[in-house]
Amino acid sequence: METFEEIIVQKTTRSFIHQVDWNNLEFGKYNSDHMLVCDYAKGDWKTPHIVPFSNLSLSPTTLALHYGQTIFEGMKAFSMQDGKINIFRPFRHYERFVRSADRMCMAVIPQDIFIDGLQRLIELDRKWVPSSPGSALYIRPFMIATEAKLGVKVSEEYRFIIVSTPVGPYYQKPLKVKIETRYVRACRGGTGYAKCGGNYGAAFYPTQKAREEGFDQVLWTDGKDNKFIEESGTMNAMFVINDRLITPPLSDSILDGITRDSFIRLAKDEGIWVEERQVSIDEIRNAFNKNTITEAFGVGTAAVASSIQTIGIDDEIYEMPVTNKPKIMDLLKSRLHDIRTGLSSDIHQWNYTV
Repeated sequence: METFEEIIVQKTTRSFIHQVDWNNLEFGKYNSDHMLVCDYAKGDWKTPHIVPFSNLSLSPTTLALHYGQTIFEGMKAFSMQDGKINIFRPFRHYERFVRSADRMCMAVIPQDIFIDGLQRLIELDRKWVPSSPGSALYIRPFMIATEAKLGVKVSEEYRFIIVSTPVGPYYQKPLKVKIETRYVRACRGGTGYAKCGGNYGAAFYPTQKAREEGFDQVLWTDGKDNKFIEESGTMNAMFVINDRLITPPLSDSILDGITRDSFIRLAKDEGIWVEERQVSIDEIRNAFNKNTITEAFGVGTAAVASSIQTIGIDDEIYEMPVTNKPKIMDLLKSRLHDIRTGLSSDIHQWNYTV
């Protein structure tokens, strides 16, 4: 073992990297060789360890298994043109992780453990960062309540872990989505802005029902009146109407997406008119009827940007019009790619290279 900035590192003696099919990086199929683990107990965070990837041993009465105190982040690391590795916007991800922890009454991991641990882990597993177009190392920091006590209470013990997996493009083709007006993802005053496990578990049923109807995903609407678009599946939603980039405003029922923020800032750099405002179902329907909508897409860490070709509204199916105009989504996705991989100047200082 060796010590690196108070992080104890135990290197694996058996790498599994030779098992990876780099031409078919199914999302989440392969786990990199190491993971970071740090425990919290008696009011203090203990010394973080980087250890070989392995299973966890938990009591059946572990609180996370019963009452939902579990949060996570989704990040990516990219191979750059100069051979360095870029962890994209880790401080912004840390800030969101803190907000999630606060909402779920969980202990807050110190920034130095989060950032330094992330850096050391990626340095150790740098060979796992793919370099093919559209690929990246997906990084999953997460935290669970580990106190073993079968009672409805806020846990006094936690485990913070970071794992990673090499991935390719999340969606391979344009999406067919349904505007969901019966089920909701989140309500005002709820946990919609936090990346907690319950948000995703609750979304499975309506998403599965939509897939049975032939759709890939759903467009969630507000929990009060089901009139306004909120998110698209696991992504933030964006529309191009009358040459303006429109996206629902942030609230406590919408996730503050890092890719969303990046796209907005890059769009403004390009002189594109951006509107962060409510988008009603009627506005989307009218835009199709008037041929003023030219694009719809979702943005998120896993998917980056995924085009929406078909939108189901009630019992009607609307197809995105065919146009020869350059797509705003493609422009912004390309700009983001160039910054992440070092092809363009990092004017917003988003990159964290190791």
